[in-house]
Amino acid sequence: MSKVRVALVGAGGMANGVHYPSLKAFEDVEMVGLCDLVEDKLHQTADRFGIEKRFSDYRKMIEETAPDAVYVLMPPHHLYDLAIDVLKRKLHLFIEKPPGVTREQTRQMALAAEAAGVIAMVGFNRRYIPLLVKCREKVRERGETLHCVATFYKHHFAGPYYQGAVDILTCDCIHAVDALRWMADSEPIEVAGDARALCNEAYDNAFNALVRFENDCSGVLLGNWCVGKRVHTFEMHAKGISAFVDCNSTAVVYSDNKEEGTVLSATEVAGSEENRVFYGFEGENRAFIDAVKSGVPPSSSMEDAVRTMELVEEIYATSL
Repeated sequence: MSKVRVALVGAGGMANGVHYPSLKAFEDVEMVGLCDLVEDKLHQTADRFGIEKRFSDYRKMIEETAPDAVYVLMPPHHLYDLAIDVLKRKLHLFIEKPPGVTREQTRQMALAAEAAGVIAMVGFNRRYIPLLVKCREKVRERGETLHCVATFYKHHFAGPYYQGAVDILTCDCIHAVDALRWMADSEPIEVAGDARALCNEAYDNAFNALVRFENDCSGVLLGNWCVGKRVHTFEMHAKGISAFVDCNSTAVVYSDNKEEGTVLSATEVAGSEENRVFYGFEGENRAFIDAVKSGVPPSSSMEDAVRTMELVEEIYATSL
């Protein structure tokens, strides 16, 4: 296909901030329709991106616009029924993380995509951050990853997400969980978790884990939602090389016991100072469109997301 026809469900912050600007920038994408229940948001977003056809019923949008693919960008406890319907209509699907509320929801979406013969992708954008990708490549040049760390801290005292509809580990800290699997490039065989409620008694907001992978890589998760500020960093180590990565700014790669490391800039590696570009959002959208055109599943396919959700469950199941 010369152009991928994309219908869009949702006119929220992520849609307007990163996904739709990326799609608008792609010459091989046509945004054929937008659906949202909030009329003001619907028209403001459609006007911004030049989308003529606007709907409050996604079924009507699909029937009238005949898309190749559908973006369903909405809270995780609301998206499942729409996602399954889209897949059963044999349309390609993009959703944000998390891929539903439970592993079973994710698994059913993966099975539905397989049965329909379509691409289903989850927005785990860390896999597509140019700086993190480059550092992973540099480390892997020396051999398999021996050790990796994903650190995710936030200053969050606003209560549970979506009033408790989904837990923080599944909804947000899952980015770090997924990154561990991606950095290790292997699957977990042993997990020791620690999930706790700190500074409150109502919901878990601190998550730590030690993960042993099939390739003998050790992965460490460090997450806490009641600390001083947002800090989200990564480490990857192989024989004789180490990469310390802050995807918002820089990475330092050390090798062969040299005192000075190689410093890499997030914006320079990405070739852009736009957050949606250097933080991987444009990359994940490009990966989805390319997957639709080629028929080859992307790195963060729905099938792969099932395994990330399984690791989330293991962290809870093995919690101290």
